[in-house]
Amino acid sequence: MEPIIIVLIILVVLVFIALIKTIQVIPQASAAIVERFGRYTRTLNAGLNIVVPFIDSVRNRIDLREQVVPFPPQPVITQDNLVVNIDTVIYYQVTDARAATYEVASYIQAIEQLTVTTLRNIIGGMDLERTLTSREEINAALRGVLDEATGKWGIRVNRVELKAIEPPTSIQDSMEKQMRADRDKRAAILTAEGIRQSAILTAEGEKQSAILKAEGEAKAAALRAEGEAQAVRTVFEAIHAGDPDQKLLSYQYLQMLPKIAEGDANKLWIVPSEIGDALKGLSGAMGNFGAMGGGSSTPTVPAPAKSLSPERREQPPLD
Repeated sequence: MEPIIIVLIILVVLVFIALIKTIQVIPQASAAIVERFGRYTRTLNAGLNIVVPFIDSVRNRIDLREQVVPFPPQPVITQDNLVVNIDTVIYYQVTDARAATYEVASYIQAIEQLTVTTLRNIIGGMDLERTLTSREEINAALRGVLDEATGKWGIRVNRVELKAIEPPTSIQDSMEKQMRADRDKRAAILTAEGIRQSAILTAEGEKQSAILKAEGEAKAAALRAEGEAQAVRTVFEAIHAGDPDQKLLSYQYLQMLPKIAEGDANKLWIVPSEIGDALKGLSGAMGNFGAMGGGSSTPTVPAPAKSLSPERREQPPLD
C-alpha cells in the first residue's frame, strides 16, 4: 500500500504543478511572451490565460506603462571645443512586446547609447551660448532621432528632457563675471536715465514756474498801471471840476518838489517848463497878499535860473 500512496502523492504534485503552469494571470498594462519549444507562439495580454504546461513557457513579462529613465551626465564637446556635461531623462513606452523582446537585446541600454551619440552629434554643431539657450531645439531633435530609431524595437519615445547643461568651472566663472558686468551696466544706464529725466522734469518745472511768475508780474503791473491811470483820471477830473486857478496849481507844484527830490540817489532830476510860470504866479500871489496885509515879512520866491533851459534844469535835492 505504501508504494501506491507514494505514486498518488507524486501524481497530485504533478497535477498541481501542471495547473500552475497552465494558468497564467497577467496584470493590467502588462504583456507576456510565450514560446513553444523555444519559438515565439503568442503574446499573453492582461487577464487569465491558459497555456500548455511543460510545452509552452513564458519567456518574460513586459510593463506596457510609460517609463522614465534618467541617464547619468554625459561629456559632450561643443563646436567651440568646450566640454559640457548633459543630464538627460527619457520618457518611453513599449508598444509591441514581441519587437521589444526579439528586435533588440536590451532596449534600455540601446536607448541610452543612442541618446549619447545623438547628443554628441547635435551639440557638436552648436557653440556654448547656443547650447545653453536652445534646450527646446535639442529636445525636439533628440526626440525625433530616438523615436525614428526605436520604432522598429516596439518602443515609442514620448519625451526627451535635458535636466542640466553644466559647462566647465572656468567658463561658469567667466559667465558669472559677464552677467555681473551686464547687470552693473544696466544699473548705471538706468541711474543715468533717472538723473536725466529728473533734470528734465526739474527744468520743465522751473520753466513753468518762471512763465507763471512772469505772467503774474505782468498782470500785477498792468493792474497797478490801470489803477494809477484811474487815480490820475480821478484827480484830473476832480481838479477840473473844482476849476482851479493859477495860484492853486503853483502851490501844488511847490508841494511836489520835495517828493521828487526824496532819496540819496536822486542827484539829477527834471524840472518841467511850466514850473517857471507857476513860480511867477505864486510870487505874484504872495506879493498881492503882502500889499493887502501890509506886512513887512512877505516871503519872496526866487525866479528860476536863467542859465538853465526851460525844458531841463538841475535841482539839488531838498532837505
